[in-house]
Amino acid sequence: MIDYILTRSKRKTAALYVRNGGVEVRAPLKMPKREIDKFVASKEKWITDKLIKSKTQTNRRESFSLDYGSPVTYRGRHYYIEETCGNRAGFDGERFYMPPNLMPEKIKAACVRVYRLLAKQYLTERTLAFAQKMSVSPADIKITAARTRWGSCSTKKNINFSWRLAMADDEVIDYVVVHELAHLKEMNHSKKFWAVVEYILPDYKERQKRLKELQKRLSAEDWE
Repeated sequence: MIDYILTRSKRKTAALYVRNGGVEVRAPLKMPKREIDKFVASKEKWITDKLIKSKTQTNRRESFSLDYGSPVTYRGRHYYIEETCGNRAGFDGERFYMPPNLMPEKIKAACVRVYRLLAKQYLTERTLAFAQKMSVSPADIKITAARTRWGSCSTKKNINFSWRLAMADDEVIDYVVVHELAHLKEMNHSKKFWAVVEYILPDYKERQKRLKELQKRLSAEDWE
């Protein structure tokens, strides 16, 4: 029998969740334990496959490291990290350059700082360009460290983007920008909202797929 954590609530059906190498079952308040065990047993293969995938992903994240010579991605293109003289880190269009003698964790931290600066510059530029085209006016454009959301739009009309979006290719970046700006017209994901997105980017669904592929790749990389 697979071990699991049981959480009961006022729900109508049981559901399974596999996270961080563990299994959680959410079940109705009055659902008998034997029925829950039977439900879990019926999903044994699915659970096992998920646990194996989770373990593999965890191992990949734990082994993720950056060093001089490592490739990193900016706007969909690969660049290498190079050691240079001086004490500054940056990007010159051909490489991510770093001071000498940095440990891997310091190199990663420096890369994140560079990404944040690059994201602020490029995403602000693209947001303002599309805002004019869409006849909307964001109150502010901010770069965040969000891990699970590429972007967001607040009720105060602030547009936020994760610095990780700088890794996506330009067409995918534009999709996220248009998506968030569309919320200034429709603060939901209704048909009207998607009509706004599609009017600007008729191929937005293809761009969505590529964004999901990037999300999958980054989920196996430890950028904390």
